[in-house]
Amino acid sequence: MSGFDFKLSPELEALREHARAVAQQGVADHGVHNDSWINGFSKEFSRTIAEHGWVGMTWPTEFGGGGRPNIERVIMAEEMIGAGAPIAASWFADRQFGPSLYTYGTPDQQAEYLPDMLSGATTWGIGMSEPDSGSDLASLKTAAERDGDVFIVNGQKIWTSGGALADFVYLICRTDATGRPHEGVSELIVPMDLPGIEVRTIRDMVNNTHFCEIFFTDVRVPVENLVGVEGGAFKQTMVQLEHERGGIDRLVSNRPLYDLAVSKADTDDPRVRQEIAQLEAGYHVGRLLVYREVLRQAPKGFSAATKVFCTEHQVRVADFASRVLGLEATLDNQWSLEICYSPSYKLAGGTSEVMRNILGERVLGLPREPRA
Repeated sequence: MSGFDFKLSPELEALREHARAVAQQGVADHGVHNDSWINGFSKEFSRTIAEHGWVGMTWPTEFGGGGRPNIERVIMAEEMIGAGAPIAASWFADRQFGPSLYTYGTPDQQAEYLPDMLSGATTWGIGMSEPDSGSDLASLKTAAERDGDVFIVNGQKIWTSGGALADFVYLICRTDATGRPHEGVSELIVPMDLPGIEVRTIRDMVNNTHFCEIFFTDVRVPVENLVGVEGGAFKQTMVQLEHERGGIDRLVSNRPLYDLAVSKADTDDPRVRQEIAQLEAGYHVGRLLVYREVLRQAPKGFSAATKVFCTEHQVRVADFASRVLGLEATLDNQWSLEICYSPSYKLAGGTSEVMRNILGERVLGLPREPRA
């Protein structure tokens, strides 16, 4: 009996090589962003990858997409992120907002917004997390009150990636507060140039400013910007999170740091070789978990497990690099910043603790611990 063959087809290998070349050119033209793809923002490079057909490459052809298999997007994205190429300007629109609009949006919304997403012309952010809500989306308080042909939005969002650079925010808000927490949730397309919107960047410990706070004060959003069913969007948002948690970005954001550490490691030491072998195995396992997600072979909700494994692998990579680089890791340089950034991998997109709760309750069906 022959063993499993995990090799990619010649066509997929050709795509990988092509994407690698484009990513390396993007780094040469726009600089490298090794700690996280979120930091690499270039609309020019987004237009470049759009010209290759790599924005919306898996979207249905009837909406302007490429109609290509999900595995192709994973392969392309791994090369982009693994090289540190600046893909942030188009990433969210490609990954989740375009699919949300062609699934739940109106024909007018699809005609207005999808073409600019596909060309890399517009940047989108998600208005989801709120202060004091943690990862509990159902506790959100940002309100959108119907007033004739507009919603009047008041509230605050936090940890909005790229909020200061976004043309639109895909806002998760409450249009009805009378029902259960998971009810009354709606999704709105909010142009960021509307009056009443204030954006404040959040500077983290390594001087990044991609996270933002957004304040909404009597912002008037047209009713036609409602996506899907008013008050019934919680399930829509859960689908977005499935896209967000199980992606290849959770595995290879700091791959250049790993490559540098391996190049400097003392591979004559068997203990170092053993650790490199373990990390290489981790990359293979993480990649297969992501492949399971995109090939729809994983059970519902399993993206939480994929995220936990992959993001904790990235932390292990940073720990390995800090030991290998020694004093160099304490200097004020790109590598030390990447090592300091690494704890955020287990926090962004839902903490590892919350992901394990999701696995226990929704995938394994374990009983909840009774409240005191």
